[in-house]
Amino acid sequence: MRKLLYIVILVANYLNLFAQKPNNSNEKLALQYFENKEFDKANDYLSDLYANNPDNWYPYYFKSLMAVKDYSKAEKITKKQLKINKLNTFYYVYLGSIFKAQSEFKKETECYEKAIKEVATSAPYLQNLAAAFSNGGLYDYAIQTYLKGRKENKDYPYYYEIADLYKQKNDLKLMVNEYLDALEFRESELQVVQMNLQNNLGYDETDGGINNPILKQELQKRIQKNNEKTILVEFLIFIQKQQKDFNGAFVQSRALDKRLKEDGTRIYELAKICYSNNDFETAQKCYNYLIEKGTGSSYFDLANIELLNVEFSLIKNAASTPSAVLTQLETKYDKLINNYKNSNLGVSLIKNRSLLQAYYLNKKEQAITSLSDLIKLTGISANERAEYKLILGDIYLISGEIWESSLLYSQVEKEFKYDAIGQEAKFRNAKLSFYAGDFKWSKAQADILKGATSKLISNDALDLSLIISDAIGIDTNDLPLKLYASAELMLLQHNYQGAISRLDSINLLFSTHTLADDISLKKAQIYLNLNELSKAEMMYKNILEFYSNEIYGDDAQFKLAELYEKRNEKEKAKIEYQNLMSNFPGSIYTVEARKRYRLLRGDNVSN
Repeated sequence: MRKLLYIVILVANYLNLFAQKPNNSNEKLALQYFENKEFDKANDYLSDLYANNPDNWYPYYFKSLMAVKDYSKAEKITKKQLKINKLNTFYYVYLGSIFKAQSEFKKETECYEKAIKEVATSAPYLQNLAAAFSNGGLYDYAIQTYLKGRKENKDYPYYYEIADLYKQKNDLKLMVNEYLDALEFRESELQVVQMNLQNNLGYDETDGGINNPILKQELQKRIQKNNEKTILVEFLIFIQKQQKDFNGAFVQSRALDKRLKEDGTRIYELAKICYSNNDFETAQKCYNYLIEKGTGSSYFDLANIELLNVEFSLIKNAASTPSAVLTQLETKYDKLINNYKNSNLGVSLIKNRSLLQAYYLNKKEQAITSLSDLIKLTGISANERAEYKLILGDIYLISGEIWESSLLYSQVEKEFKYDAIGQEAKFRNAKLSFYAGDFKWSKAQADILKGATSKLISNDALDLSLIISDAIGIDTNDLPLKLYASAELMLLQHNYQGAISRLDSINLLFSTHTLADDISLKKAQIYLNLNELSKAEMMYKNILEFYSNEIYGDDAQFKLAELYEKRNEKEKAKIEYQNLMSNFPGSIYTVEARKRYRLLRGDNVSN
């Protein structure tokens, strides 16, 4: 705001100097010669024009005289301006430039020092003088000018103006420190400081913006000297989150929570961010810290529950997990469910325990019993009951009880016909028909769901419809598609090796089938589940090399970038996100790809 005010003042003061509209032939000729750099001819007219209106014509006349090296006359008119306008000490900068042109460096320096010594400390005069220095590349003198203003004006210490001058000098360290001084001076400036640093530290591919190491280093120095400055720690935490240094953010957040005797809110919020970014290890640290605060903590119960969810997520993201670990987690769920059996908190625990039992412990019957009891509870909402029915339907499906599964899906579809969860149920019924080999019915349902209000369901329905029409649209032999559908069901049952073998059998048995890109994409998904990232990478590259113009080209491009990001190969990830934006501009992934690219570059995309 201050910088904008300065620009307004400057424009108001000097608009008449530099935007004069000639109103007679002499003015027109003077400006014409001046613009054509015919300065000798221009001076013949500018001399009289200046004499009649010194303030308006001085800038033109001065520049024209300097161009023809008439230093004596340039000095004379500059001194005249100083006599007329004693408060406008920026004329000393003009005078200094005359002495500089004549190699009289001592006199030049004296002019600049006198300008600073005599300048009035009110904002317009300081800013005009600093602007004159800056326009001449005299950044150190401009900084001295503002430092004088800082000494005289405690309410506005010119941090932003000085930071901008350090930027022009390419002294990023001092620029950063001016912004940090501004933050310490007035903590409410946090967002303004963040924005300025983001913009002024550039967009270098690795060290630009918030990622610039200078910023983090200078912040940490200040915190080490004075760790009582909470705002600096808050800023460091912000940077660490942007850089996905979640463990560092946890260390600082924990220290703040202890020092300020907080209730754990910042730790709980950080835990959720860690979880959403698949940093389960740091999420565990956050929840364990909250649990250690004791039962009096506001987040004690939630932390206990979420900690188990994190442990379950670790299992779901692992290629394999020892049976002892699975059993141990089930025991933990049992204990917490018992603790919260008279509370709504126990409901989500029962749901997740059922998933653990069904998909990892081969205890499908126990999972079915628990979910069936959950559905009968009177204290849950209709939407929750519908969600549990869908989960129960999935477990019946992987157990081979297709009729029970379809019945539950149909109940949800009927009750929530026009809601997203009802459309999800309809889609699951369509997929069930797909697994069963009833492709005509499955495609008919998928075609209806292309217009679903949920973008995700609509896209999934479109993919299902396309894979059926592509696979049997020309060739009436549906056996390759039946094999593919059975492989998908095996994937749902976590029978990964069986699914891979079934997919490979399609290539062996049917050389002319049209499922090649679908198979590559499905195998990539399986390899991700097995944490065999190199094999998944190979599948995505295979699609991009041979089937980039098919329906899964953009899917493969986005997922390849996502895979590199997961492996912390940031440069590769950025390249692939850029490729998606360039090669698939109409893709549904474009917006997300742009966001992730900017995050990897270090931009602040919180808005």
